[in-house]
Amino acid sequence: MPPSSRKEPAPFHIVFALFPGVTHLDFTGPHQILCRLPGAQVVVASEAGGEIEADGLVFARLARLADIDHCDLLCVPGGFGTTQAMADQAFLDQIRRLAAGARYVTSVCTGSLLLGAAGLLKGRRAACHWAWRDQLVLFGATPDPARVVRDGDVITGGGVTAGVDFALTVAAEVAGEETAQAIQLAVEYAPAPPFHAGRPETAPPAVLERVQAIYGRGMDERWAAARAAAEVLRVEA
Repeated sequence: MPPSSRKEPAPFHIVFALFPGVTHLDFTGPHQILCRLPGAQVVVASEAGGEIEADGLVFARLARLADIDHCDLLCVPGGFGTTQAMADQAFLDQIRRLAAGARYVTSVCTGSLLLGAAGLLKGRRAACHWAWRDQLVLFGATPDPARVVRDGDVITGGGVTAGVDFALTVAAEVAGEETAQAIQLAVEYAPAPPFHAGRPETAPPAVLERVQAIYGRGMDERWAAARAAAEVLRVEA
C-alpha cells in the first residue's frame, strides 16, 4: 500500500486523573504502555491543573480535568492521597463526568476506592491494593484479589506494579494481543523478582507484619474517609 493511502488509526483519548499524594508508578507504569497504542492521545490532568507532587517527584503542566471534554479511557491511580481525594467532591464530580462518556473506566491500586467514591462500582467486581481492598464493600463493590479484574467496561488493577499488567490487558483489548505483546517486548517487561514477597500470601510473616504496621498508621483515617464518601453516595441516591 502506498504511504499516502495508509489509514491513520483513529484517535484513542486517554486521561489519567491525578491528585496530590498519588503514587507515581500507579500511573507512570500504565502511561508508558498505553501511550504506545496506535492513535493514543494521552492527557495527564488534575482537578486544579498545574503541578502535583507524588512521592517526592513533581509532575508539572497538568491539564485541568474540567477542560477535558471527553475520553475513551479514564484511569484513576491510587496512593496515600486517596484518603483526602475521597472527600474532594470537585475531583469526584470530574471523575463521574468523564466516566459517563468513556468506553473504559479504569483504576490502579487504591484508585478503585475513588471510582467507588464516585459511585461507579456498585455491583461491580474490582481490584485494589491488598491492604485496603476490603473497603470496596462500602461502595457496593465486590473486592477481587486478582491482579487485573474486568467487569464490563470497568477494568481495575491491584497494587502499584499491577498497573503494567493492567495496561497490557487494556492494550490487548483496544489494539489486539499482537500489539500488546509487541509493546511488552519493546519495554522488556519480563518480571523476575528477586523475592517472593510481593503479596501478603507469599511474604514472610515478619515482613508482612512490618508493612501492616506501616499501613496501620493511616488505616483508621482511610476507613473513616471511605465511610464518609459512602455516606455521601447514600444521601445523594
